[in-house]
Amino acid sequence: MSERSERTSGTAIPAVRLSGVTKSFGSIEAVRGIDLELGQGEIVAFLGPNGAGKTTTIDMILGLSRPTGGTAEVLGLPPRQAIARGLVSAVMQTGGLLKDLSVRETVAYTASLFAGTLPVEDALRAAGIESIAGRKVGKCSGGEQQRLRFAMALLPDPALLLLDEPTTGMDVEGRRTFWSAIRTDAERGRTVLFATHYLEEADQYADRIILVSHGRIVADGTGAEIRALAAGRTIRASWPGADTEALTAIPGVDQVDVRGEQILVHAGKEGAADEVARYLLTQTPARDLEITSRNLEDAFLALTGDAS
Repeated sequence: MSERSERTSGTAIPAVRLSGVTKSFGSIEAVRGIDLELGQGEIVAFLGPNGAGKTTTIDMILGLSRPTGGTAEVLGLPPRQAIARGLVSAVMQTGGLLKDLSVRETVAYTASLFAGTLPVEDALRAAGIESIAGRKVGKCSGGEQQRLRFAMALLPDPALLLLDEPTTGMDVEGRRTFWSAIRTDAERGRTVLFATHYLEEADQYADRIILVSHGRIVADGTGAEIRALAAGRTIRASWPGADTEALTAIPGVDQVDVRGEQILVHAGKEGAADEVARYLLTQTPARDLEITSRNLEDAFLALTGDAS
């Protein structure tokens, strides 16, 4: 990162601070009072179902719209001032590329729009697209185009980077390279806020996960902390012709699903999973029994499904 960004990241000023932020469109309340603070150098996943208020919140952080109520600050500045100073970049999922230019020409053209940027070759290297620098953008895959957008976003050396579905279209190796670059940047002080539908990716790479539903934050913590909010365990076993009524009658069992010859029993009460396992192993012909804690997808559905 540049000296400017390093100096910025050395301060105690939050990368993002939202205080009582609301946003209404006529009678529709898209955001209903969000308090949020992101420290510099954090990698934060911003998750929620469609219509939860994610995009509206990100638009306010980017200065594309103003809060109806409350205040939004980016690095201690109004969002539009932070944008004007080159402190913020965004990588969107689509658009913004000229298909007839090469990858290097696209990055060089973008660099010409700023007063001071990273060297073009450094941006290409950081995004892992040096090897396709001479390729026409129109000939690039969706994942390669997304990494090109990432290279463009790195040019002003932003202190805050917002990513919308950043790894869409990337293969496994591309994702690994991308997140390695993100982690390196975060260690040097850059804050990354990303929205994704890949919950496993959020769980694996984010320092912190924020769940939004119906315009409010419903959970904020590490992946382990978020998963712990959705209590219970799932017992999976093979049992053709399973007696679902007997399983449902066990205290603490919330749900029983039959999928072919397999049964999935969710036990929400502490100790209930052990009771289910004991019953299956001693009183039924069930086999191949497996007990797992609820995953991030389970937590996501439990925490965002019923918020109002």
